[in-house]
Amino acid sequence: MKRYLIGRIGQALLVLWGAYTVTYLILYLLPGDTLSIMLSASGMEADGLSAEDLAKARAYYGLDQGLWQQYADLLWRALHGDLGHSLSLNRPVTALLAERLPQTLALAGLAIVLSLLGGIGLGYLTAYLQWRPLKTALSRLPSLGFSVPVFWMGLLLIQVFAFGLGWFPATGSNGFDSLVLPAVTLAIPSAAVYAQVLQRGFQGVWQEPYIVTAFAKGLSRAQVQARHGLRNAALPILTLVGLQVGNTVSGAVLVETIFSRNGVGRLAQEAVLRQDIPVVLAIVSVSAAAFVVINLLVDLLYPYLDPRISHCPKVS
Repeated sequence: MKRYLIGRIGQALLVLWGAYTVTYLILYLLPGDTLSIMLSASGMEADGLSAEDLAKARAYYGLDQGLWQQYADLLWRALHGDLGHSLSLNRPVTALLAERLPQTLALAGLAIVLSLLGGIGLGYLTAYLQWRPLKTALSRLPSLGFSVPVFWMGLLLIQVFAFGLGWFPATGSNGFDSLVLPAVTLAIPSAAVYAQVLQRGFQGVWQEPYIVTAFAKGLSRAQVQARHGLRNAALPILTLVGLQVGNTVSGAVLVETIFSRNGVGRLAQEAVLRQDIPVVLAIVSVSAAAFVVINLLVDLLYPYLDPRISHCPKVS
């Protein structure tokens, strides 16, 4: 187990480094001059400055260095906890993240809870029902859930529940009410995946010998499904929870833009448009860290949920 844990931590560090490096190279290769974009975002034009002033500005922001020099400098400072300053906002990146991260964490956290409740609830109900027309209708909902574009679903929810019924605000990030529609929008695709996986899991579980034995002991369908079926049918969802974290983070960029929320997703969009490399690298690093930590926890939980799975090598 110790060797497995060390190996998984090493893989997690490799993923973090790879995400950081690939993001840096992509940003560096984007068309356009970073300094010119920064000046335009500040209301200035590069053509209005002298060559000497432009050279001083490039030196001040470290843009006069080569590709690998800038990369090594940024990586070294990041390893020491210094995420640098925003090139466009001229503020510490840690301060920007401290302001925006709570909004995104609240959105992602509520979306994950709603997706698990909705997905597992729908999958469980579909497996329990025996009336074929309703069972068929519910089994097709997941396909609709993850095939509908997120932006379209967000606009639909705004039209119905904000403009039509007036139950929730259409935009903003003030209070719990403003969190509901974005969280539901973000939760629907993940809930659809969970529901479909659980439905297929139950289809396989019902054929297992221990299920037949449970019925033979006189247990009802509800008791068999709750005590024996759910635990085994839901095991694949544990893996999906780790994978869906990445989808939740990436989906937050679009959802926060639709609902005008001041979160990390919207900050990432603005930073990419301005080629604000330190901000984008910090956001990618935080997102990748959350992804690898949750997946590591999932891997460690598997042996406790299913005794058949063991990470410890057998001794011959």
